[in-house]
Amino acid sequence: MIIRIGTLPAYHFIFYFSGMYKKDLVLERKWQSLLTLLEQEVGKRPNDLNGVLFLIGVQELGKGAQHFSKEEKQDLLHIAICKVLSLSGFYALEGIDQDGWPHWKLQKKLPHFDLLEQEKLLKMHVIEYFEQELGVAI
Repeated sequence: MIIRIGTLPAYHFIFYFSGMYKKDLVLERKWQSLLTLLEQEVGKRPNDLNGVLFLIGVQELGKGAQHFSKEEKQDLLHIAICKVLSLSGFYALEGIDQDGWPHWKLQKKLPHFDLLEQEKLLKMHVIEYFEQELGVAI
């Protein structure tokens, strides 16, 4: 007797989700490695994805560490998100304004994901950013 889940036999369902689980484990292992690496480089472990995105935003702005207003911090997160998602063609650099801040343009519609999937998408792109753009082995 074959047990079915939806239209798939149960063993297909289990295989599919075990593959997804393995991908999640690989992503989490790489993410933790990145956080450890950043802790060694910066001297403080980022608390979460936003902390890493902030560091990327500062890097991409290219003005070094300084005091940023609340609005500027939000802009730095936006810069980072656009930069990492540009690796998949979602955004393209439109230009740099007179104050040296980059501006991005949406190139293709982002997929509709729940919050957990959005976080995974960003984490994958952040890891790719460090590997491709900065040459960091994770």
